[in-house]
Amino acid sequence: MEWQMKIEIIGNGCTICKTLFCNALEALRETGRKGRVVIVKDMRKIVRYGMLATPAIIINGVVVCSGRLVSSKEIMALLKSYLTSVV
Repeated sequence: MEWQMKIEIIGNGCTICKTLFCNALEALRETGRKGRVVIVKDMRKIVRYGMLATPAIIINGVVVCSGRLVSSKEIMALLKSYLTSVV
C-alpha cells in the first residue's frame, strides 16, 4: 500500500487559504502522490501547532511554511524536500 500524505492548510478560510488549498491540491496531483488536503480553521488545533502567522502548510504534522501564499510549484518543492527528509 502506498503511503499517503496529509496536507493541512491552516487559516480562517479566507480567499488566500482557499487559493493555497487549490495550489496544494495541484502540487499533490503533479507529484503523483496520494493524499488529502484539508483546511483547518479550528483555533484549538491552530494553537496546538503554535502558529504565529497564517496561512500555513503542514505536511503530516510538520509545519513547512507559514505566513505567506505559495504557488503550486513552491508547494511541490516543499513536498519533495519533506519527502527527502523523512526517507
